[in-house]
Amino acid sequence: MAASARLTLGGFLARFAFALLVVGATYNPTRYSFYAWVRSTGFEWQPPTVFAGVVLLIGWFICVRLAVRSYGGFGLLLANAFLAALYWLVASWGWLPIENVAAISWLGMLSVAAILAFGMSCTHWRRERFTRPG
Repeated sequence: MAASARLTLGGFLARFAFALLVVGATYNPTRYSFYAWVRSTGFEWQPPTVFAGVVLLIGWFICVRLAVRSYGGFGLLLANAFLAALYWLVASWGWLPIENVAAISWLGMLSVAAILAFGMSCTHWRRERFTRPG
């Protein structure tokens, strides 16, 4: 396999950026998200919002499909459960600002993006590792 096909830190960061873009564009605690946009229109489905929704759905499909392919459905559930339990533990120690909804939202978004990016990267790594050179 060509050296350029190897998984690098830059490749992982690109996958993380893509996953963060999809997650953050769908929902974030600011007014710059698909959810906030659709909510501000009174949930009236106009062509621009439907088009943006379909584009986001395609992004989610790509991310989730690759992550499920890498983790499996149960593995994806376990990854989310692990982080939820970890955050609950850290919050019980008083290290998380649980009263700050925006901070918890950002933490959740980063967690989902990290899980998706790791899954997308593992899919690449498995394909690279188990494909015989030509």
